[in-house]
Amino acid sequence: MSGPGTAAAAGSALRAWVVFCDNTELAWLRPLRPGFRHCFTVLHDGNRWIAIDPLAALLEVTVPPVAPDFDLPGWFAGQGHTVVPAPVGRDKSRPAPWAPFTCVETCKRLLGIHAGFVLTPWQLFRHLTALPALPALP
Repeated sequence: MSGPGTAAAAGSALRAWVVFCDNTELAWLRPLRPGFRHCFTVLHDGNRWIAIDPLAALLEVTVPPVAPDFDLPGWFAGQGHTVVPAPVGRDKSRPAPWAPFTCVETCKRLLGIHAGFVLTPWQLFRHLTALPALPALP
C-alpha cells in the first residue's frame, strides 16, 4: 500500500541500515558466527526512525523516541553492534523466493533483496558489503 506518509511516498528519502549482533539467548543460534547471530533493520524516512526487529516470539516494530537528526546507526555501532547501510529496493515486480521467516528473511524483504542463497546474518553482511557504497546522510 502506498500513499502520503508511507515509505513509498518518501521515495529516495527512505534510508536503511542492518544491525548485526551477537544474540545468543537461543541455543540454535550459537553455531552461527559470533557477532552475526541476529540482525534487524533500522529505517529513516527523513522525519523519524523506525526499527524492525524480528524476534523469535514476535516482530517488534518501534519508533525510537529520538530526534530525526540523531545518529541511531552510530548509537548501535557504539553499543558494539556491526551496522551496515543498505539500499532499499522498491522496484521488484516478481515475488521474493520462498524462505522461512527468520531475522535475515525479514531484513531481505524490507530491503527488497531476492538473493535466495543469503540465509544467515553473516551471509547477509557479506552480501551487503559487496554492494557499492551508499552516500552518507546529508
